[in-house]
Amino acid sequence: MKFLKDKKLIFGEYVVEPDIRMLNDMKDVIYDKEWLKKSRNMELYYMYRDLALSDEDREIMRREKLRYDITLIPSMNLGMEFIKTYGHYHPEIDGLGISYAEVYEVIEGEAHYLLQKLENGRIVDVVLIKAKKLDKVIIPPNYGHITINPGKNTLIMANFVSSEFSSIYEPIKEKGGGAYFELTDGRLIRNENYGRIPDIRIMDAHEISNLNILEEIANNNLYDAINSPDILRFLNMPFRYRDRLEI
Repeated sequence: MKFLKDKKLIFGEYVVEPDIRMLNDMKDVIYDKEWLKKSRNMELYYMYRDLALSDEDREIMRREKLRYDITLIPSMNLGMEFIKTYGHYHPEIDGLGISYAEVYEVIEGEAHYLLQKLENGRIVDVVLIKAKKLDKVIIPPNYGHITINPGKNTLIMANFVSSEFSSIYEPIKEKGGGAYFELTDGRLIRNENYGRIPDIRIMDAHEISNLNILEEIANNNLYDAINSPDILRFLNMPFRYRDRLEI
């Protein structure tokens, strides 16, 4: 894996162009509106979706209904706030009351994953998970999530997710961002648009019990799970792993 100066990614035998998230794309979810008014439109982060190192791996992913992505988030501030992704939820699976799960791995840098659980229109749990290089983080069903780069270095992360759905951004947009904003001075500010929300829980990635699902690849790169796709079966069938996915 190699990034070129124009932000194209060399991945195996392929050269991949990114989807680019611009500042104007993020205007609805940024905390520091005064900074936003004075800022020009610019590139914020880069998404490389549906990657495979070989045609054989691609066929496995198609068969298993999986998608492997890489995201590159430079170190910068959005005014008073650390740079972050837009944030999204996953849809429910066929009306079962449980949404698709996801798994991330930090390849370089550090990440804070802001997770918020939505039940009956209310946020009932908010967790900030701190992750560093090689850490893996599972996003459980029914949690919206936002990735924050709080570090001085570029964050590069990978994820596996089901290929059977499209992410849902509208609930985050409607509320003007996530349930909390992480500011550069270390404060976590409640988003008043949510009304009453729980106190935020803060955890390190290695403290999360649901990682036992990934114990077979705990010390390997996340991509290597493609060689044992049963490990990733929870992404398309989280209802079979409901108890093990709790955080």
